[in-house]
Amino acid sequence: MVTKEKLARINYLAKVSKSRELTDEEKSEQKALRDEYIKAFRKTFKKQLDSIEFVD
Repeated sequence: MVTKEKLARINYLAKVSKSRELTDEEKSEQKALRDEYIKAFRKTFKKQLDSIEFVD
């Protein structure tokens, strides 16, 4: 699960990357956080799609 703190960190790193080059450590942290976020998003989205019921 992506917490508010992790989401804030993702946004912070994205903002910093616009003003300067991220360090290798920051880049790897950003990638890990983004991967975790995308995984959680896909899981939630799949649940939503699975709960859709088609009616004629």
